[in-house]
Amino acid sequence: MARPEGPAGDFKGDIHVNNNAPRRKDVERIAELPVLDKDGKPHTFKSLYAPTNNERSRTLIIFIRHFFCGNCQEYLRSLCSSVTPDVLQSLSPLMNIRIVGCGQSELIPMYARETKCPYPIYADPSKRLYAELGMARTLSLGPKAPQYMQYSLPSAMIRAIYQNLKAGRSAFKGGDYWQVGGEFIFDDGEVTWCHRMKNTRDHVEVPELRRQLGLDGAEPPLRKTFSSGIRRSSSQLSRQLSDRRKSWSRSRDRTEKPSPDGSMMEKVKEDQAAEENSEQASKEEVKTTVP
Repeated sequence: MARPEGPAGDFKGDIHVNNNAPRRKDVERIAELPVLDKDGKPHTFKSLYAPTNNERSRTLIIFIRHFFCGNCQEYLRSLCSSVTPDVLQSLSPLMNIRIVGCGQSELIPMYARETKCPYPIYADPSKRLYAELGMARTLSLGPKAPQYMQYSLPSAMIRAIYQNLKAGRSAFKGGDYWQVGGEFIFDDGEVTWCHRMKNTRDHVEVPELRRQLGLDGAEPPLRKTFSSGIRRSSSQLSRQLSDRRKSWSRSRDRTEKPSPDGSMMEKVKEDQAAEENSEQASKEEVKTTVP
């Protein structure tokens, strides 16, 4: 079974993990481990990928981080906008998608709302599946932002904080912040392809995942996001301010500015005229008082 190198949780860069698929016997050993649905009802791990009605099918199981992770939420938004249930129905053999998080099952309804994920979501608060399938632990963001992130990192962090505040007492039940996940494709009881995260944003990009599912490598569609709205508004405001400054500049250039010397002479003339008027008034006052 693949294991991360180095002491768990003691990493500053990308985790050194491999993407070797676990052996069938390793998968069989964990097949009966429990996962919980949104109602807290336990299911065997095997039930997530076992064929239904004895018909061959494949299953993509995405292991996410804690339920408040903004990066994983953004990944699922991008994935679900690109790989819809209708798209999966066009594949042969049939493809299913399942999501597994490491928090408590009571947060699954919140997670489904936030991500608009149409696929079943489960919880593995024990993290035994993560450990047995060779997934690692780290808090490293990695060297660069992934393509699937359409929210900015500050926006994702703000959303996560807001979700924590709304969750109340459940805010501490999201799961282990150090735990990272990965993506595994199951076919006839064995893993045929997998990708393990090397940092907290290292989900396999959507175009590559589409190719592994048997689709084309199309980019996920752009979604209207809060942060993109802010960027558009800021850009529009900058253009408006720039146009306003240009307009003010043109108006100022058209206005004739008096020279400093001219202004001073006008002031002197005004003072002289005031003095002359005062003197004339004094003379007239004296004439009226003399008998």
